[in-house]
Amino acid sequence: MKRYLDNLVMIDLASKAVVLTGPRQVGKTTLSRQLMKLYDNAQYLNWDVLADRMVLQRQSWNPRAGLLVMDEIHKMPDWKAWLKGVADGRSAGQALLVTGSARMDTFRQTGDSLAGRYFSFKLHPISVKEWCEQQGVSPAIALDHLLERGGFPEPCLAEDVVQADRWRAQYFTDIIREDVLEFSRLHEINTMKMFVELLRERVGSPLSLASIARDLAVSPTTLKRYLEILQALFIVFTVHPWHHNIARAILQAPKVYFFDTGLVRGDQGARLENAVAGMLLKQADFLRDSAGRDAGLHYVRTKDDAEVDFALSENGKLTQLIECKLGDNKPHRALLRFAAQFPEAEAVQIVFNLRQEEFINGIAITDAANWLAKLAA
Repeated sequence: MKRYLDNLVMIDLASKAVVLTGPRQVGKTTLSRQLMKLYDNAQYLNWDVLADRMVLQRQSWNPRAGLLVMDEIHKMPDWKAWLKGVADGRSAGQALLVTGSARMDTFRQTGDSLAGRYFSFKLHPISVKEWCEQQGVSPAIALDHLLERGGFPEPCLAEDVVQADRWRAQYFTDIIREDVLEFSRLHEINTMKMFVELLRERVGSPLSLASIARDLAVSPTTLKRYLEILQALFIVFTVHPWHHNIARAILQAPKVYFFDTGLVRGDQGARLENAVAGMLLKQADFLRDSAGRDAGLHYVRTKDDAEVDFALSENGKLTQLIECKLGDNKPHRALLRFAAQFPEAEAVQIVFNLRQEEFINGIAITDAANWLAKLAA
């Protein structure tokens, strides 16, 4: 399956190394192998495979390989210094693609900086826009499918929902047992699993680590570290409230969403909000990675609890306010309030079951599927 980043990664490989990160099984290896077909003697090496690890440690790969793909090397001690040496010492004209299922910028191993030596991309799950382009279906059919299956390629392409559910059950077990264990201690796994289960029920709500810590009989500091691990492994992502003072925004309660919408334990509204959050994050990351634009995803909330689900920003200014509804075509009160407060931002209420599009008091009330299909990625 061709992905939305294939051509962009191919172009950047001609001038610099490319670092491609994203959740486990989101399609990084498939994308890499499709690109390998375009090069002479391309070689794929995975740190998790013992034979490949030995090749990596000895740096004994084929010097004539047109493309070198190195997977999961962030697990190597001092990988940044090692990769700098590889990038600087590779054969002339040799393309280098580094992939991983963890956010490499979160691991602060000592070593020389890689600044200026690579371009980075984050590969996200399939969105409404991407599914429409791949399958030739309408936005409404695409959104229904993604709400049922989630956006990871394997369950998305599965023959039926049973196969998708089987994949998800195994996926959830594997990421807790294998990936999380690499960054925490064995005796913490059960607590971590309970933490994830509680997060599955709290999607879209401001997160109180202190409250969950009391339920799990651990410290908020411990849960903060757990949350950082889950973010680093692309299991969850957080959306912070908009504020011109960024430090203050970070201190306020974030909302947590899952990269895999299928992991959400809630009603259709919760699944829709999680799916929208994921596609908006994909939009922001795509604009940042492909065009260098300073894009961000937030939500807006005041002390009196007036809240709008999402806000997109660029260069420190709000560009869009987005409220997400299942079937309410009456303008959301908080959206009206913030639309007046931020007149430079486009205000839109996207509705899953919408009979008629309207424009009321500066608010565009529009079909959710059609609006999502027009995003950049």
